[in-house]
Amino acid sequence: MIPAAFAIPGDIAQLTGGFLYERQLLEALQSSGRAVRHLQLPAGFPDASAEETARAAAILAGVPANTPVILDGLVFGAIDPAALRAMRAPIIAMLHHPLGLETGLLPARSRHLLAREAENLTLAAHVVVPSPHTAQILQADFGVAPNRITIALPGFARPARIAPPPLHPPLILSVGLLAARKGHDVLLQALSQITDLDWQAEIVGKAHDPEIAAALSAQRDALGLADRVRFCGAVSRVDLQSRYRAAHIFALATRYEGYGMVFGEAMLHGLPIVTCRTGAVPDTVPEGAGLLVPTDAPEAFAQALRSVLSDAARHRAMSRASAAAGARLPTWDDTAAVMGRVLDAVGAEHKDRRPSS
Repeated sequence: MIPAAFAIPGDIAQLTGGFLYERQLLEALQSSGRAVRHLQLPAGFPDASAEETARAAAILAGVPANTPVILDGLVFGAIDPAALRAMRAPIIAMLHHPLGLETGLLPARSRHLLAREAENLTLAAHVVVPSPHTAQILQADFGVAPNRITIALPGFARPARIAPPPLHPPLILSVGLLAARKGHDVLLQALSQITDLDWQAEIVGKAHDPEIAAALSAQRDALGLADRVRFCGAVSRVDLQSRYRAAHIFALATRYEGYGMVFGEAMLHGLPIVTCRTGAVPDTVPEGAGLLVPTDAPEAFAQALRSVLSDAARHRAMSRASAAAGARLPTWDDTAAVMGRVLDAVGAEHKDRRPSS
């Protein structure tokens, strides 16, 4: 097996979908016997300073020509193309979704990132994505040839079979960064429309944007939900698993997902899912396991929550479908095997590369 490197910005232990994916994939590749080195790049991407960009470029330029680099999408989609051209090593872009599609970006910033990502994609030896949806976007909107894209679905570790007594009132769990794309504002509006029912809610996720976090807290209080909705912030993996086990429904009013690992976690725990029909969500959450409504539609979201909370038979049927879908999800060893084949192919294609003089 050829040596490789996995370049990731900042703290690899962050509990967000993208970082969880990459840390678990790195560990699975290493456990399979592959010599994959972790390269920690500066944390500022995709909004890195000039100094951070220069440091990242120097680290990447130092990788030998015969060592493929799996490059995290936060870096790949934003870094100056000159830094990628200076690399001797072949690049495998790990793209969860195009950065320019992030909700809430100013139009000029969105256009810049989309153009930057399009240029950088021409410099990648191969692209790995977590979902068929992201692959379709790269082909349709960025002109990436299908044979240059590999889909590596996220893996999942099977949780311990612990059945805690049901909480009363029942828990509606939402997991996602406090960011505009996650639609927590829509969830709060929906929850305010079902206050006649008995429930409690927890929103787990760190404050990606302090202004958005403050606005969500103010919105909760203004809607009279302070006694029923709790913002938990970032929690440990153990605490998060206990919340999944205790929950009655998983709800995320997301505006876009390139995959949505939290849905897989919810299905592993057999949770009925209420979410939005957007991005990769319809491919990730199968029919029967979830109710999918339009984005930015709090009335429809509230109706879906009400139906699952009020109809015990529907809840049981959705729970069974969710657990069955969770049992079919791949493991991290499966994901590592897919990436391993990409590493072998790219390594073989570039095995005769020599440093430029």
